[in-house]
Amino acid sequence: MSGINKVILVGFLGKDPEIRTFENGSKRASFSLATTEYRKDKDGNRVELTEWHNIVMWRNLAELAEKYLSKGRQIYVEGRLRTRNWDDEKGVRHYFTEVEANSFTFLSPKENGSPTVTQVPNQTVVTPPQPQPQPAPPENQQPEESFSDDLPF
Repeated sequence: MSGINKVILVGFLGKDPEIRTFENGSKRASFSLATTEYRKDKDGNRVELTEWHNIVMWRNLAELAEKYLSKGRQIYVEGRLRTRNWDDEKGVRHYFTEVEANSFTFLSPKENGSPTVTQVPNQTVVTPPQPQPQPAPPENQQPEESFSDDLPF
């Protein structure tokens, strides 16, 4: 049986996504995401614990992140953990763990022009924003009649 590597996060962007475009035209977006939980300490006081997560998005998701994500937006992210390592000039090995996102959904109120993003295996579905409903006329205002009075009843 193979292992499971799945991450689900709901949090707020700590900064605007940083976009990197490669020679072949593909894009990579990276940003930090804050998740917060609340606990009570031994004295019964409410304590806020915030964790920061490094998020990376590739190709179509990176393009959507570039276009619609910004600092402070709340999103739902699904992905997997990836750890990279490298040796510095002194020969010390360093590790960097990040969440490689394969889908995200906007949770904060839509900004003008923000679509709904759904990730299906090997496909990104983007639903354009829906037009805002027009406010109803005040109750004391009669709607204009658009019919003729020559009806037989």
